[in-house]
Amino acid sequence: MKVLQINGGKTLEGTIRISGSKNASVALIPAAILADSEVTICNVPEITDTDALVEILQYLGANVKRASESIVIDPTTMVNKEIPERLSDKLRASYYFMAVLLAKYKHVEMYFPGGCSIGARPIDQTLKGFRALGAKIVEEKNKYTITAEKLKGAHVYLDMPSVGATINTMLVAVKAQGNTIIENAAKEPEIVNVATFLNGMGAKITGAGTSEIRIHGVEELSGCYTEVIPDRIETGTYVIAGALVGNHLKIDNIIPEHVEMLILKMKEMGVEIEVGPDYVVVSKTPNLKPVQIKTQGYPGFATDLQQPVTVLLTQCEGKSTLEETLYENRFKNVPYLNDMGANIEIHDDTITIQGATKLVGKDVKATDLRAGACLVLGGLLAEGTTTITNIGPVLRGYENLVEKLTDVGASIELKEKEEDV
Repeated sequence: MKVLQINGGKTLEGTIRISGSKNASVALIPAAILADSEVTICNVPEITDTDALVEILQYLGANVKRASESIVIDPTTMVNKEIPERLSDKLRASYYFMAVLLAKYKHVEMYFPGGCSIGARPIDQTLKGFRALGAKIVEEKNKYTITAEKLKGAHVYLDMPSVGATINTMLVAVKAQGNTIIENAAKEPEIVNVATFLNGMGAKITGAGTSEIRIHGVEELSGCYTEVIPDRIETGTYVIAGALVGNHLKIDNIIPEHVEMLILKMKEMGVEIEVGPDYVVVSKTPNLKPVQIKTQGYPGFATDLQQPVTVLLTQCEGKSTLEETLYENRFKNVPYLNDMGANIEIHDDTITIQGATKLVGKDVKATDLRAGACLVLGGLLAEGTTTITNIGPVLRGYENLVEKLTDVGASIELKEKEEDV
């Protein structure tokens, strides 16, 4: 069993370079098979989520080459066949294959996607988009069979601005006949990244990044080159690390606008932070002020940064509140933080954090990706040794986590530990 062991209290100095976006990569990789020729995607993070998607591509017969940060995908050798549960269950993003196989072949058979257990994560809005474009869906137990005699453009109103549903509807609509309008679309930067990629292939998409996306369907898409945007959640996580234990820690290769709400909240706390065109420099700052945070879709405060920022709120002098509006199961990190010395209470969808409190190292468990990131931050700050078990979810989302933190002064190590019998 792999565990992450952190000896806390070390000052972080130097530069951390941010990798390509996990959430963009996991949509771009499936989207590549819509092309009729070879596609190159640059700045792809080497994480277990991208590995799992490559495994699905290879299972379908695509030719995939990987070199450093690039993936070259040749879909011309692909065959359409059922995607088994052992592959789909590895990550939530496997459901992008529902969209691309439906668009390419008008038929897809696959099992329900996996991913972190952070609350109800239905795919009803994705299925609503498919149906509007002409698909028929049969669900048997955990398996979906989705077919369409003809895909035809439609006016799709999403009941909530879901990132996954927006991307999935867009992926199908690019090959549907006629015009599609997606209303109440999500606005996240990853959606713009995917739309730019598809347009590079020959799609006709406008409005990505706004609440209304318009797509004119095309018959053919050709291979192209695209680059993954920097990961805004990785950016935010390391910016928070700098605010906890940094001394002029530079977070480089970023798009500051993508983490603007976090930066604004940190300035409200009183954190010493300098924002450049593609970097921030951040240092630990005493006497931080409490704040109120509410998660929202982009450009609001990202739900994926809710758990990591909780550690910083434990260091604010007074009572902070944090309301989670998207997922009801995203406070699994709280009991572990309290065990480390935090003073946090859960009230339905809101937590109150009374600070400042001293944290001490403990044995804790990463219940999901961002909860694990939260505990890494807690371990960096805490006095003594923190051992994090079930570290797999964290490795799904952070490329070279141990190496990046070690290079700036952290005492952190991925170790093998014998399991209890």
